[in-house]
Amino acid sequence: MTHPAIEALLKEERVFPPPDSFRRQANVREESVYEEAAKDRLKFWEKFAAELHWFKPWKQTLDWNLPHAKWFVGGRTNLSFNCLDRHLIRGRGDKKAILWEGEPGDQRSLTYAELHREVARFANALRSLGIRRGDRVTLYMPMVPELAVAMLSCARIGAAHSVVFGGFSAEALRDRINDSQSKLVVTADGGWRRGSVIPLKANVDEALSGAPTVEGVIVFKRMDGKVPMKGGRDLWWEEALKGQGDSSPAEELESEEMLYLLYTSGTTGKPKGIVHTTGGYMVGCYATTKWIFDLKEEDCFWCSADIGWVTGHSYVVYGPLLNGATTLMYEGAPDHPEGDRFWKIIEKYRVSVFYTAPTAIRAFMKWGDQLPKGRDLSSLRLLGSVGEPINPEAWIWYHEIIGGGRCPIVDTWWQTETGHILISPLPGITTLKPGSATRPFPGIEAEVVNDQGELSESGYLVIRSPWPGMLRGIYGDPKRYQEIYWSRIPGVYFTGDGCKRDRDGYFWLLGRVDDVLKVSGHRLSTMEIESALVDHPGVAEAAAIGKHHEIKENAIVAFVTLKSGVAGSPQMEAELKEHVAKKIGAIARPDHILFAAELPKTRSGKIMRRLLRDIAEGRVLGDTTTLADATIVQSLKEKYEDKEG
Repeated sequence: MTHPAIEALLKEERVFPPPDSFRRQANVREESVYEEAAKDRLKFWEKFAAELHWFKPWKQTLDWNLPHAKWFVGGRTNLSFNCLDRHLIRGRGDKKAILWEGEPGDQRSLTYAELHREVARFANALRSLGIRRGDRVTLYMPMVPELAVAMLSCARIGAAHSVVFGGFSAEALRDRINDSQSKLVVTADGGWRRGSVIPLKANVDEALSGAPTVEGVIVFKRMDGKVPMKGGRDLWWEEALKGQGDSSPAEELESEEMLYLLYTSGTTGKPKGIVHTTGGYMVGCYATTKWIFDLKEEDCFWCSADIGWVTGHSYVVYGPLLNGATTLMYEGAPDHPEGDRFWKIIEKYRVSVFYTAPTAIRAFMKWGDQLPKGRDLSSLRLLGSVGEPINPEAWIWYHEIIGGGRCPIVDTWWQTETGHILISPLPGITTLKPGSATRPFPGIEAEVVNDQGELSESGYLVIRSPWPGMLRGIYGDPKRYQEIYWSRIPGVYFTGDGCKRDRDGYFWLLGRVDDVLKVSGHRLSTMEIESALVDHPGVAEAAAIGKHHEIKENAIVAFVTLKSGVAGSPQMEAELKEHVAKKIGAIARPDHILFAAELPKTRSGKIMRRLLRDIAEGRVLGDTTTLADATIVQSLKEKYEDKEG
């Protein structure tokens, strides 16, 4: 007998097969790719690996000793070489590699030849400063091409980079520097965000007061250069490049040598340094970018994520450049100076593939249809979604208003830990269902299980077997790696996400397991409640959390942002409660609804439900350092207390 972990109540019946015009030109046109991968998973990944450059071929495709995997064992390669030199050899030197726009409107572009030269010079600069293979380098920069240059330079010489999002505080930066024991920090004098300057260099100076392993700091001049420079430690980017040659040999790295560390939040409060290595990550990024985004030679690919997050690593820098694509980078906010900034960029650069987050999509919905409708978005042919489950109504809006009803949407599921996408449609062959990430990528063995690890229609998402880009551990903490990912259900990778599968075998992500409510013996997904709320035409965004209830265990509290022109009122509250009951069932009817102009979000755009639970329970607010705007949560707390009082 199985015991479902989470009850899945929301039903979605709409389907969208690939348009014939898209199917005819797609990179993947046959369903047989799934069968081929299932028949011989290792051979499937080997084919992609063989399309890349190896200084020395691998002897063993996979060495699996649970929970430790090694891919392409014995092979020697270099990710920077594969992103750059490989394309120059093939005559692509004049092709645009990076198109960049700063928030104030300044623009730059780099061809593959120009990017190769800049990477070679900076790699030589790193070597001249004593950075060697195996060292760690922290990158704390705005979204400028030099951040990609620094990453590729580290990869070139075999130094592991640790990119820290530019919105993090000096304290958060210090924690990550110290955990990684970085020898060098690369930063800028500042960066733009909504018309304000982020004081990156000042934060670095503060962080380094307690970071003894750092020997030097390289500072890129993004602003006016009016920042203090510490003699003997700090060096301007331009000075570091003086006299450096235009060629720099790429280190022949073992496939399992560390490529980068990326820190993600931990339940204990201590960030986890996720370790990714070279060969497997390279193959996984290359394959998923090629097939999921259906990249063509003429495409302009825009992933709107910040490089400080894994999405930016894999699908702003490494995945597109491995495929020889043109990747677009934008420095600033989507609503600066106006709410149509993204649509202006798409129109201006003729973006053809656009990959963004549901949080952003819901914000665009709130700002109104007139903004995208005022721009020419006809260059778009494929849309993508990443970061969290996308609710069906946001999916439909994205498809109709941004994609003009003609663009397939690849709704992708993956994590910092997985390195690359694991569940996603293949746009030329997959019939889409709004809100579903559809099927695992070929070669990925994903399942939904209950508490006992038995197959279930709804429960926990797990991965049965290793995949190339998987994390190789938590830096310096192997015990924690075992406990978090491999102990909850023995023998499989525990993702921490709830999931359901429908009769067609499609996967529907239900959000984090710790975002599950227990109501009168039922386990309900907050994502489904939120989707039901956003299904109402007056709602732009919603977050549902559980508040302790003596009888039901959890009472459902919903924080709701309404669309422009829609007023919050007792009548609207009653209407929304009834709407959820009708959409899902009476068991999911919210007990309390609070209308909020904004919801508290991290700088990557994720709603901080933990803080909303603190508000609902009347607790002292937890850590707010990762919030984009800490004043929002305080005003919500006061508003909630007034209502409850």
